[in-house]
Amino acid sequence: MGEGILSGIRVIDAATYIAAPGAATVLSDFGAEVIKIERPPNGDPYRYLPQVSGMPLDTDHNYCWLLDGRNKKSVALNLADDAGREILLRLAVTADVFITNFQPQLIVKFRLGYEQMRAANERLIYASVTGYGEVGPDREKPGYDMTGYWARSGLMDQMHDADAEPALSPAGFGDHPTAMSLFGAILLGLYHRERTGQGLKVSTTLMANGAWSNSCLMQAALFGARWPERGTRRRPNNPLVNHYLTRDRRRFIFCLLDPVNDWPRLCRAMGREELLAEPRFQTPAARREHSGELVEILDGEFAGRDMAEWAARFAGQDVLFGPVPSIEEAARDPQMEAAGVISGIENSPLKTISNPIVVDGVAKTRPQLAPEVGEHSREVLAELGFRDEEIEDLIERRIVKAS
Repeated sequence: MGEGILSGIRVIDAATYIAAPGAATVLSDFGAEVIKIERPPNGDPYRYLPQVSGMPLDTDHNYCWLLDGRNKKSVALNLADDAGREILLRLAVTADVFITNFQPQLIVKFRLGYEQMRAANERLIYASVTGYGEVGPDREKPGYDMTGYWARSGLMDQMHDADAEPALSPAGFGDHPTAMSLFGAILLGLYHRERTGQGLKVSTTLMANGAWSNSCLMQAALFGARWPERGTRRRPNNPLVNHYLTRDRRRFIFCLLDPVNDWPRLCRAMGREELLAEPRFQTPAARREHSGELVEILDGEFAGRDMAEWAARFAGQDVLFGPVPSIEEAARDPQMEAAGVISGIENSPLKTISNPIVVDGVAKTRPQLAPEVGEHSREVLAELGFRDEEIEDLIERRIVKAS
């Protein structure tokens, strides 16, 4: 894969689905070697997420697994067997980072707690993701990002208009931000080890990351703030933070937060300077009180021209807006490609989504295709000193799977 800023760091990804393995993916993007531990015979259940009802259809590619399984080596181990656990411990001796999101019951069952792993390697950074934390009444409760991040944080309750039901979050919506938190925690652990020579445990939760994402409103709630009546698109609390349609049916959104300058800029962009003298719209409070009337006027204006013309007019008056593309359009956005958000895959015509971190002067590892279950079992066990006949015996006993 070539040299990277984290070249020489070995990571054990003993986790499932997205939040914890996603952190390992980001580490791999910067050159770390990641060994993915999977349960035989079928591997990480995340491999099969595209088969869940409601996920995108009609593609020959396992898009979820390609995204978060890239760059990794797969070793399939039965950790319920003492021999499988011993292999993992031998691997841990050679590792810098151990990542898991196993529930507390499984950590106990497999004897993979921090102190047990530290006994094998005192320099190990032990990184954990849970749904709700390791103390408190919900410490053993399982959580997905939809339950722990999206719903528990209040985001789901907030993210809908008064005339709509709460929506479900997209796949991985909270997992990938949580992965970035764990990535940061792991780097803190590695920095601590650089200074002290000692490993340590770092962790995060889906719930905490959801709360951090929703922290402006949660902070208001902590202070007993009063919520305004929930609005709709046709009668919003702020017509200048709202979305509209153009003549060619392109949707865009305003985020106009400057109460002094934004309204005059918008009026000039529309060629409707006379609205500045209209008492119903002269102040933010007046625009809120008469928001339905103002939205009706704006709807009529924007329906009269195509998006390209509005974009030019908005740019000319420094009106901050953003297009609202479909997922298909976002995936083909030329700015995404130019900025490195979309990345090609080594020896493949396929593309994937890069992690959002850019280090000036440091190239990310070019993504490699995600592995099959146990694709690297033989290679990794041989590196640990297992003889060919020992490896074949482990495979025959179903302690190890090799593809």
